[in-house]
Amino acid sequence: MDFIQTMLIAILQGATELFPVSSLGHAVIVPTLFNWNLNQKSTAFLPFLVLLHAGTSVALLLYFWKDWLGMALGVLGFSGSDEKVRSRRLSLRIIVATIPAVMFGFLLNRFFKELFDSPQVACFFLVVNGFMLLAGEQQRKRSGNRVIEDLSNRDAALIGLCQVGALFPGISRSGATIVGGLLLGITHEDAAHFSFLIALPVIVGATVLEVPKLLHAELAPGVLQVASEAAVVAGITAFLSTWFLMQYFRNNDKWAMGPFGIYCIVFGTVSLAWLGLAS
Repeated sequence: MDFIQTMLIAILQGATELFPVSSLGHAVIVPTLFNWNLNQKSTAFLPFLVLLHAGTSVALLLYFWKDWLGMALGVLGFSGSDEKVRSRRLSLRIIVATIPAVMFGFLLNRFFKELFDSPQVACFFLVVNGFMLLAGEQQRKRSGNRVIEDLSNRDAALIGLCQVGALFPGISRSGATIVGGLLLGITHEDAAHFSFLIALPVIVGATVLEVPKLLHAELAPGVLQVASEAAVVAGITAFLSTWFLMQYFRNNDKWAMGPFGIYCIVFGTVSLAWLGLAS
């Protein structure tokens, strides 16, 4: 990769990790469309993978620092009684929602990794993701305006199961979990809020799993520096994306997922057709 490609990948990762359009799907499709010589399974790409995820994690931690600080203080017993109960409940919900993705990811990791070799598969699932967003918006429980505090352990587990779909390249993690929240009668803003909170442990976990490989990899001079710069770009992009999306979902609680669904269907279909003509 040259410097421009590296920065574009960083921006793409930082934006699509939070937008409900699948970062994994775009990471598979976009380099193929532009004929970039990019092997995301290679040792050379490993530091970029690890540090890009680290940058996104830092952005999520900084944006929702009040939530994470409140949960830490509540778990340790340093907050008031009401806040302690609320913080501990939220912490438990995040843990419950994270378990399905960790469990299925561990058991089926090899199967899902094989899907990343095919941009056509990613295009197909990106179209599926678009229809999922539109269907979830259409079928949401409009009679309810539940918030995060209303979530039960069962609700968190169901949202966590939705997150498992993101193991397929093209299915958005944030899109699946937000749709899960909408189907439970949660507002767009709070569904997105919870989705972004449970994203942090998943992204951190995926990053930590790759660190041992990075420590044993033989890297060319300057790779870590460029990867660090890309991580900063990804982190800034992720922070701005989170800010935009939280404002967007707060002000658009009727058909907020519609534009993203249409985009995924159009981009996935056009990309699939283009790849078919190019083959």
